[in-house]
Amino acid sequence: MNKVEGIILDWAGTAVDFGCFAPVNVFVDIFNNAGIDVTMAEARAPMGMLKIDHIRAMLAMPRISALWEDVYGRTFNEEDVEKLYAEFEPALMVSLADYTDPIPGVIETVEALRNRGLKIGSTTGYTDAMMEVVVSNALKKGYGPDFHVTPDATDSIGRPYPYMIYRNIEELKVSASWKVVKVGDTASDMKEGVNAGVWSVGVIVGSSEMGLSLEEYTSLSELDRERVISETAHSFMQNGADFTIETMKELPELIDRINELISDGKRPSTN
Repeated sequence: MNKVEGIILDWAGTAVDFGCFAPVNVFVDIFNNAGIDVTMAEARAPMGMLKIDHIRAMLAMPRISALWEDVYGRTFNEEDVEKLYAEFEPALMVSLADYTDPIPGVIETVEALRNRGLKIGSTTGYTDAMMEVVVSNALKKGYGPDFHVTPDATDSIGRPYPYMIYRNIEELKVSASWKVVKVGDTASDMKEGVNAGVWSVGVIVGSSEMGLSLEEYTSLSELDRERVISETAHSFMQNGADFTIETMKELPELIDRINELISDGKRPSTN
């Protein structure tokens, strides 16, 4: 049957934690503690990657790299990465349970998709230990996919590599990669989907890419809201998304559209 069989959702910024604030605040804090003043935009840029890879990506940014040399008189090394990560993980674990509220519309959308017989998988940049906190707390609040996998299961090779998606395809017994839709809120999510050969969808409102809290978003003027939605959508498309949606509530209708494309012989883009 040539139809979508499975949906793979990201976690923070897609399914839970509107705006993806849990990790961002900690990244800013650990760099500040090391004497390096980083911006929220810099902390968000690699979002979606395995968290130690995220730290490496931040250190490799030209401005941060130059600041590191100014402060320490040398370029950063792997020992610096590991020291920062050793501070990051326990700091995140302290607050992680507070950032597990399902994003509005997610629970209802997942229920609607399940009622169609679709399987719900997930990938993340969090580790197994982090996901123990996230999964259990999200489940209490009404959200839980059929399967979740972290980079711990793929030899710590996370996004943008496709291996976590492959694990989902295997576990959920989906018959082909082009019958899978990956939904995420970061550039890394889009690249992961492209590399796996699945349909890639960027969800805009609540995303790390947008970077706004629910309060900040709802307080925007209509003009500003249209602007940030357009900018976020453009970023997703630039990073390989096949489609963007404003909220998860639009996903069932998009699945209908993708099914029509599949019936016409179309397949996900590999740009």
